[in-house]
Amino acid sequence: MPNAQLIAAPRASTPAELGTSRGYRRAIPDDLLREASRRLGIMSLLAATLWIVSPLLDHLAFRAMTHGDPGWLRLDAADAICGASALASLALFFSTRKRDWDPQWMLDLGLGYLVLTGLALGLVFHWQPVPTGWQMSPVITWNGAVTLIFAAILPNTPRKTLVASLIAVSMNPLGMVISKARGTWDFGPASNVLLMHFPDYLMAGGAAVISHVVTRLGQQVAKAREMGSYDLGGMLGRGGMGEVYRATHRMLARPAAIKLIRPEMIGARNGETAQLAVKRFRREAETVASLRSPHTVELYDFGVTDDETLYFVMELLDGMTLEALVRRHGPLPAPRVIYILRQVCASLEEAHVRGLVHRDIKPANIHVGTLGLRCDFVKVLDFGLVKCVTLAGGKESLATAAGLTPGTPAYMAPEAALGDTVDGRADLYALGCVAYYSLTGALVFEAETGLQMMAKHLREDPVAPSQRTALPIPAALERLVLACLAKKPEDRPQSAAELARLLAGVEGEPWSEARAREWWAAHPTA
Repeated sequence: MPNAQLIAAPRASTPAELGTSRGYRRAIPDDLLREASRRLGIMSLLAATLWIVSPLLDHLAFRAMTHGDPGWLRLDAADAICGASALASLALFFSTRKRDWDPQWMLDLGLGYLVLTGLALGLVFHWQPVPTGWQMSPVITWNGAVTLIFAAILPNTPRKTLVASLIAVSMNPLGMVISKARGTWDFGPASNVLLMHFPDYLMAGGAAVISHVVTRLGQQVAKAREMGSYDLGGMLGRGGMGEVYRATHRMLARPAAIKLIRPEMIGARNGETAQLAVKRFRREAETVASLRSPHTVELYDFGVTDDETLYFVMELLDGMTLEALVRRHGPLPAPRVIYILRQVCASLEEAHVRGLVHRDIKPANIHVGTLGLRCDFVKVLDFGLVKCVTLAGGKESLATAAGLTPGTPAYMAPEAALGDTVDGRADLYALGCVAYYSLTGALVFEAETGLQMMAKHLREDPVAPSQRTALPIPAALERLVLACLAKKPEDRPQSAAELARLLAGVEGEPWSEARAREWWAAHPTA
């Protein structure tokens, strides 16, 4: 990325269309809408249970109070209303389980469900004859309480929520009117209907206020997720230094992935350390942005938000990590492992020539997927926390500044575990561990703790990978993997270019682009 500059997230103004339903919909992130849709499903399932259990308990209570009167088994229209409401609630629950439905449309459907629930409650509670002499008084009913619950979990516009809530609480007066028409309750003047239920109408107004608060919170989350020219979507993953989110460029509509590094993760607890962290972040980001290997994940942008959150904007990849590939489909055939490793070497070769050491090469940081028409295309991830060994003074990286041990114990070279100076050969040791895992589906060493794992890398010799898998492994490849796992850096291949050349010399039928395409065609959802 030429002329990379440190940028800050702009203080975006409220969109003009925010007052409309469409504006609210766009202001709230999709993952929050989907979470609200999920809560709606849980609530509808709970409602279905109550619609079934409540009338059942009512009949059992009638039986107990009448000492076994056979009339407790008799069903009436109120029971039918409860049954229909239970079925409607279950239908809504299963609808929310479908992933292909627009979550905002589902929340609008939830408002319709609120109205139907209010109608059912209004009919059920006014279906039975009212005892003679029963005194009317203002009361808060289930309809009022339910409107508040819906407003708290469904981030709709206040206008929508108010309209739906007013209709829902009006179902109680409607139930009274129907009761009077049936001759089961003579409540006097029609004004008594509104006087009795005016607290519910106040609750409907409160629901609109709650909806406004909930929606504004969603908008604040959306604004907080604005990173430079990018809007954040759902979370893709979480790591030791922060989280990775799906993102979209506002003007280009280009998908991307954004890695956020929180201030607390880099020890930025005061202005001085925050400034130092930002300078180090800028230095390393500019260095990484200069990498041009097609097998290094592309860095689009980087910056610092107003709250001192650091972020990297990277290309969004199609496929999966090598770790997920082996975990789901088992050890890989040797030709395919060679094919993948050579691409990793191409990425590391450029980085090492520029004085960069990755220090966290592992299957989770190697992405295998499709790029255009190419399959099994490899991208090395997480170059944002590398160590630049050529910088004057040997300044530490962000990970070291945060007090974190750079690297993963299962893939850490002995010199890194000891805290000694590292160079590109530490990455080749880790790549040997990656090759071992890819060929066998097992780690080089097994241990219960990270310290025990590092101790084994320091002292123990690995078992030959051919002894831990039934798949054939060429002898030359096995020797090369074990050479990468040598305790001393000078006993390993001395560069990524040398390792790539040695891998290319392993005899056997090579893994081809055609074989890779066939594999991905057979595993489209891999």
